[in-house]
Amino acid sequence: MKYSFRFPTYLLPLVLALFLFSCKSAGPKKNAAPDMATLKAFMTGSFNSAEQAAQDSAYYNISLHMYPIWEGKGNWLYVEQALAVMQERPYRQRVYELEKTGEGAFISKVYELPDAKAAIGKWKTPKWFDEMTPDDLTEKEGCGVNLAWENGIFKGATGEKTCQSSLRGASYATSKVTVYPEKIISWDQGWDDKGEQVWGAEKGGYVFIKLKK
Repeated sequence: MKYSFRFPTYLLPLVLALFLFSCKSAGPKKNAAPDMATLKAFMTGSFNSAEQAAQDSAYYNISLHMYPIWEGKGNWLYVEQALAVMQERPYRQRVYELEKTGEGAFISKVYELPDAKAAIGKWKTPKWFDEMTPDDLTEKEGCGVNLAWENGIFKGATGEKTCQSSLRGASYATSKVTVYPEKIISWDQGWDDKGEQVWGAEKGGYVFIKLKK
């Protein structure tokens, strides 16, 4: 006597639903929020704005170097900016601390060095910073840039009037930043107490193209 099994048709919707769920769970989510390593990799490297300067005389060719320091003690980057023809005399030296603040959300805190001149060019030898600790830095409170993951890039800004600045008669400064895998657009501006711009690019941010990682 032969016995033939007939699958209950009323179970088909359940089986199909389980199959579709397993397919969706098998691989990573397409739009999954990135981890800290992604942001750090995007920001790390040597950049310049040579291409932008060649196209628009309103912009200078600026070099930008950002490299990790204090590996294993958090997520810290030493940052150095200078005119490309005067890299031995940078006009800005900072340390950034990257922290995660939520799903796909981060903050880049800004710190000043105790002896900026001594650190010139040390992006080439990050181990030099092992002679000091984060406790030696001074945080520029209110100047951190809040970044959020948005369609494959990190985009954000400082608070509207939270970053105090006295440079060239300014009362406060703002920064708008967009971080791509191979470039960074940064727009820093200084404003007086009347809300009028007193320094910084006027038409848009500087476009820094990554030269090497």
